[in-house]
Amino acid sequence: MKTTQPIYHLKRKAKALSRAEDIPLHQALDRIARDEGYGRWSLLAAKASETTPASELFAHLRPGDLLLVGARPGHGKTLMGLKLAVEAMKSGHPGVFFSLEYTRENVDDRFRAIGVDRSQFDHLFEFDGSDAISADHMTARLVSAPRGTLVVVDYLQLLDQKRENPELSAQVGILKVFARQRGIIMVFIAQIDRSFEMAQKPLPDIGDIRLPNPLDLQLFDKTCFLNNGKMVFGAAA
Repeated sequence: MKTTQPIYHLKRKAKALSRAEDIPLHQALDRIARDEGYGRWSLLAAKASETTPASELFAHLRPGDLLLVGARPGHGKTLMGLKLAVEAMKSGHPGVFFSLEYTRENVDDRFRAIGVDRSQFDHLFEFDGSDAISADHMTARLVSAPRGTLVVVDYLQLLDQKRENPELSAQVGILKVFARQRGIIMVFIAQIDRSFEMAQKPLPDIGDIRLPNPLDLQLFDKTCFLNNGKMVFGAAA
């Protein structure tokens, strides 16, 4: 059964419904799913995941890789990061989600949005929403992480928002060395500049990354860009 609209549009409708009627997001998602002919959102999401590119993208990642995932707000970049963590956990590897924006409750909502029962991964999934998130904080938390751990950083442009933190380029450099040494995959969620919306391009590219502070984008090994339900994956160089 096909949905009447792309799934990212349905998620937007659910968020708007949640705000308009002051109900939890998971209830709004279930109502949207019923309108689409599914008993609950998890069933709709599971059906959509059969054709999701997350598993295909994960297959291209190698221990030590730094992946940059970019999209404008509402186009699924954070969900893609979470889906990649789920793919890693399905393979028996830990998934760690660092966020300077989301709460644990927000992440639980996102698990429900992609039709995943987080409890099945309780022994593999870690969430860190500390205000102290930086390269030093993350390397300290990950010092015992086994090879193959997939780490999501949400999001790139917030890492140096505190003046006491090193500049962004230095932090990504530290994390690159750490990931290579430990065999960890690091997925950085990145904002896309608003100018992309005026460029009349189907998908953003590395030149559209919003950079309020200097950053050598060649530090990343691979990129993934999302827009209107489409995705492009490639090397960063």
